[in-house]
Amino acid sequence: MGCFASKPTDSGGNRRKPTSIGDVSVYVPGLRIPKPVEFSQSLGDQLPKTLVERLTALRTRIVVMANQEGPTITRTRRKTQHGGSTLADLHQALEDYLPVLLGLTKDGSQLQFKVQFNWINQEDEEEETAMPNVWYEVLSVLHLMAMLQMSQANLLLLPRGSTDGYHPKVSEENRRASIDVFLRAAGYLDCAVKHVLPQFSAEQRRSLPVDLAEGALRALCLQALGQGVDIQLGIAIGSSKATLAVKRRLSCEMVKYWQQAQDNLTNLPLANGWGEKHMLFVKWKYVEAKAAAYYYHGLILDEGNTEKSHGMAVAALQAADECFKESKKASEAFNASSPTSRIMETAPTLPDFALALKPDEYQLPSVDASWSEDRTKSSSSHITGNQR
Repeated sequence: MGCFASKPTDSGGNRRKPTSIGDVSVYVPGLRIPKPVEFSQSLGDQLPKTLVERLTALRTRIVVMANQEGPTITRTRRKTQHGGSTLADLHQALEDYLPVLLGLTKDGSQLQFKVQFNWINQEDEEEETAMPNVWYEVLSVLHLMAMLQMSQANLLLLPRGSTDGYHPKVSEENRRASIDVFLRAAGYLDCAVKHVLPQFSAEQRRSLPVDLAEGALRALCLQALGQGVDIQLGIAIGSSKATLAVKRRLSCEMVKYWQQAQDNLTNLPLANGWGEKHMLFVKWKYVEAKAAAYYYHGLILDEGNTEKSHGMAVAALQAADECFKESKKASEAFNASSPTSRIMETAPTLPDFALALKPDEYQLPSVDASWSEDRTKSSSSHITGNQR
């Protein structure tokens, strides 16, 4: 999309789009990476030196961390040299920066138009977008804070090896924790739509990069809420106390979140790998949610005692089966799209081992003693006499 000032950047270094992002439970579109800004040149003669230095230090910290860790942050659980989580450290840096940054908007100050803020848009063919508007910076910060939360949720929901020797699984603690993380992410995005986008004129909003368009922000917010309900449904399924009615309500809510997310993405020009993959993810989760909703609706209908309710139950369960099959295809399309999120390979040739087990040797037993030679001869003589 057109921007006030944009230019293609080199795709080398840490900004190179990965060919694979590993297994994904929560899809996080390409992160927005900040470029350095010289506050002293724009604000040096209008603000106290200590305040300019503080703004510079806070943002420089974010630039360094985001450029070093951003491109791999959704795929790793790397730690900093101090032992803290990279996600938590970068998120804290953004939280520290935001209230100081907002001072430039205080009382409609003209300072909000003095600084040119630059960000790399990984969803927009890695174009560098620059705007002399502090609200563009605020919007970018909120977007990054939300994406870091989504990345954290992804890490929480990826199956881990268990100590009991069974298949990798997601702990109950992690699943419950992820719901809070999703709600925080949705909160940042909802704030961006309701309180930050209105600060832009209609023309300025049209000039925003596609990853900051209203439809993209709303879709991400709805995705976070949809995945939160998805986790709630999973917990309900594993609970003996959750009724079919509760499971049906949660699955139907999930359908609405994913449908609205899909609607918000429909008219956006998401023509590169990150954006196209995002649309495939939303489609997959939407159809998957419909499969669950039809399934639980069918089970409840089947509890009716009428022929009509039974027929409706059969139709609902058939629809669930069709949606499930469609969701499997959508999942495969999502994972295979670039950047791939699962290694899709044909099965390798099995190794040829010598067969170790052999049958115990067994021989037929001797004829039973009741078939003695004398009795056989007697029978033979009796037959011969009759023939005479």
